[in-house]
Amino acid sequence: MSEVEQDEAALLAQFDGKGRLAVAYSGGADSALVLAAAVRALGPANVLAVTAVSESLASGELERAAELAADLDVVHLTPRTRELDRDGYRANGPDRCYFCKSEVLDALARIGAESGFPHVATGTNADDAADPFRPGIRAGAERGVLTPLLSAGLTKQRVRRLSRHWSLPTWDKPATPCLASRVAYGLRISGPRLARIDRAETGVRARLAAAGVEVADLRVRDLGEGRARIEVPGGVLAAAREVPGLFDALAAAGFDAGAVELAAFRSGALNDSLAPAPADPGPRDPADGAAADGAAVDGAAADGARADWAPAAGDRVGGHAK
Repeated sequence: MSEVEQDEAALLAQFDGKGRLAVAYSGGADSALVLAAAVRALGPANVLAVTAVSESLASGELERAAELAADLDVVHLTPRTRELDRDGYRANGPDRCYFCKSEVLDALARIGAESGFPHVATGTNADDAADPFRPGIRAGAERGVLTPLLSAGLTKQRVRRLSRHWSLPTWDKPATPCLASRVAYGLRISGPRLARIDRAETGVRARLAAAGVEVADLRVRDLGEGRARIEVPGGVLAAAREVPGLFDALAAAGFDAGAVELAAFRSGALNDSLAPAPADPGPRDPADGAAADGAAVDGAAADGARADWAPAAGDRVGGHAK
């Protein structure tokens, strides 16, 4: 038996005796593999895909998640969640993900129970568990959620290998953590702030594509007071510097074009230094305003950036998602 076949057997075994199960499904590589494995082990009628929808979900992510859920022939629910109602989430401290995951998992557990799916599974993998800073994992552990990838010992690399073996379109999908992960610690999370980041990333990606600069990983970091940092893979950093009007895309989204940096992307940068960030004294730009109402769980840590970090170089969609 090959290594990938061993991983396949180990993963499918995690669903033995589970009956019916809801998957916290963001559409990322991890949760997509959990969903596909649950369908193989239990059958589509015994699996429920649930994607939490809030201001922190980036544009286009829900549609892509819905396509795969439909291909797998599972019912896909897309409830609104209210992370922004939680003080700990809005405060945006180092434990923000704990409050986000608590809101999402509580909602999923409730929806699953009401729909006849008593178990909830997430896409936490073995690499996630080895990371010393994963406050969201604590929320799952407190609620007794299932972690099939972790229990099977699958690292991210093995998740991608098995996903490719199963011909899942997500096998090479870049990590897409929630929009709140782009906000420097200590800056309050609000609906307008998240919407501004989403507009900025959409605009930057469009300008890069128009100039022939293709990027997989792209982040716009909100550093407060209208300041921002665009991060792209180091291999295209020089080319990105030559793209005309790149900073104008951030100005159009509501940032200060004169206070924008361009740097190499590095995931997990905000966790390099977790000394307490200065408290946000109040609104400093329009995005600091009152929170709007009301994310998907994939076991991924936030990968935003501290303000003082310097770069080194619901609703059901028909019977199924459509």
